[in-house]
Amino acid sequence: MEIFEELKERGLIAQTTDEAEIRELVNNGKATFYIGFDPTADSLHVGHFMALCLMKRLQQAGNKPIALLGGGTGMIGDPSGKTDMRKMLTPEIIEHNIECFKKQMSRFIDFSDGKALVVNNADWLLNLNYIDLLREVGPHFSVNNMLRAECYKQRMERGLTFFEFNYMIMQAYDFYTLYQKYGCNMEFGGDDQWSNMLAGTELIRRKLGKDAYAMTQVLLLNSEGKKMGKTEKGAVWLDAEKTSPYEFYQYWRNIGDADVLKCIRMLTFLPMEQIREMDKWEGSQLNEAKQILAWELTNLVHGKEEADKAKEAAIALFSGSGNSENMPETIVDAEDFRDGKVDIVTLICKAGLATTRSDARRNVEQGGVTVNGEKITDAKHGFTKEDFDSEFILKKGKKNFMKYRCNA
Repeated sequence: MEIFEELKERGLIAQTTDEAEIRELVNNGKATFYIGFDPTADSLHVGHFMALCLMKRLQQAGNKPIALLGGGTGMIGDPSGKTDMRKMLTPEIIEHNIECFKKQMSRFIDFSDGKALVVNNADWLLNLNYIDLLREVGPHFSVNNMLRAECYKQRMERGLTFFEFNYMIMQAYDFYTLYQKYGCNMEFGGDDQWSNMLAGTELIRRKLGKDAYAMTQVLLLNSEGKKMGKTEKGAVWLDAEKTSPYEFYQYWRNIGDADVLKCIRMLTFLPMEQIREMDKWEGSQLNEAKQILAWELTNLVHGKEEADKAKEAAIALFSGSGNSENMPETIVDAEDFRDGKVDIVTLICKAGLATTRSDARRNVEQGGVTVNGEKITDAKHGFTKEDFDSEFILKKGKKNFMKYRCNA
């Protein structure tokens, strides 16, 4: 199967500017494509995962990825899909986040020998003179058309700042620059990016002519990939320090029955022949599918050794063998104790097993929490430092385990 047909069967493509042309480019390894990543945190998360996997698939088919890091656009922040303006980051924080992104991307993309590029749009955006930009780019953007764009619509009632209004222009300028500097002929992005991406092709047409415009294409990714990765603890990160390999494995192991085969199709590199057979699975076979999904994705992000450890830990816990060697661990510090004890609600919140103390309290009072197999229903129940001298395992619900160690 050709790569474009495989992408379609996996459900990765939502919309394209010219399907026949894109098929021709990617199937013949002629695509130099880019995906943008704004460095709003010091780690990529599961929402980026599908884009990274897509870049890997296309590179394996002979195409050239460009990972565009938004050192410039990150100074503004994309209003698409946001209800409020993002917090402005300092240049130092943005640069730190960019370095973190580069390391994580190298697990998915081969940057050796010019097979892929990682570039920073700060290299051209931060040096732009405002008046020069207005003269060069401003005449090619209709404010009326911009206000009709989907990426701005939902913000109009709540208030869209002029600061954020410029984001579309910056993203369009990225494609215009990448086309000229690197021969980039395709841009990929999520469904909230469609208007921004089309603005890039239009700027190329107006500035460089119809021939250049004809060489550029836009591919919209299935939005379902971006919606993944939110839990009561927050985002599921690709950084092992923020989301441990065990927690990462458990996130995918606990995904809903209705989503597991969809995730296997979109995110794993299992052959389509095998996935088509798995489409027939039901009942208890879906649990096996979840284990396959969890191992495959943990292996992709953290490597085989960590994936094996996470799988072994999960099997041990759910089989009741009590092996907690690879279970995630939370450290209890001196400041967690009050009058010589730390209460059960504090332990739950410290481990990120609940978003608020009231949520934690409710879980306890409803009988959903055990410590070393003993159910705790009193939200004021406390533990001394000595209680942590031996193994201390808290279980919330059926699937959330945490080992605690006292460092006080």
